[in-house]
Amino acid sequence: MKKPVGTGYRGLRERVKTAGKRSVSSNRWLERQINDPYVARSKQEGYRSRAAYKMLEIDDRFKLMKPGQRIVDLGAAPGGWSQVAAMRTGSTLAEPRIVAIDYLGMDAVPGVVVLEKDFLDTDSPAIIRAALRGALADLVLSDMAAPTTGHRATDHLRIVALCEAAAEFAREILAPGGAFLAKVFRGGTEGTLLVNLKRDYTKVQHVKPPASRSDSPELYLLATGFRGKPAE
Repeated sequence: MKKPVGTGYRGLRERVKTAGKRSVSSNRWLERQINDPYVARSKQEGYRSRAAYKMLEIDDRFKLMKPGQRIVDLGAAPGGWSQVAAMRTGSTLAEPRIVAIDYLGMDAVPGVVVLEKDFLDTDSPAIIRAALRGALADLVLSDMAAPTTGHRATDHLRIVALCEAAAEFAREILAPGGAFLAKVFRGGTEGTLLVNLKRDYTKVQHVKPPASRSDSPELYLLATGFRGKPAE
């Protein structure tokens, strides 16, 4: 029987001693990782990262993934979301329906076509369409976050710009009726992004799954019911 996520899962909290040249903030991050029940579960259950549980929780709630769907995972490394997508759609090595793209590259995932490439490259939509055997995607995912500077306002602007780029990319490869899920940060400057999403989708909402740390400013934008790309 799996143990529940929450208080008491790991027992006594472990503390990390400051060592070498590690900063206080680095030690704080390491201590949080060591004591995070989702990190422990991801290792036990074979997921690439704790982020897999965010995807599982969002999908349990909104039922985004269905058998046979085609899904594109932007900035996919290390592959936790792709693992969930392959499992929930029944994607196989013989007939892969999931495409993961990241310029960092990542280890192979069964049932997933992995592209070591920047999704912002001009030829990326065509390459992804080819990987999907000419079909459009049913769902585009983005758990990407731009490198942080430590300045909250700057970091927020960066991730909103990245989300806007992902949303524009989704317009190129989504089938009508499809959905888009992407990470943003709280901050109140995503006005243009929201306007564009409401133009392109029938419903747009913010989501914060339980696996997202309560002290984290991250949220997810979920846009469903893609209206289709307007004819040029």
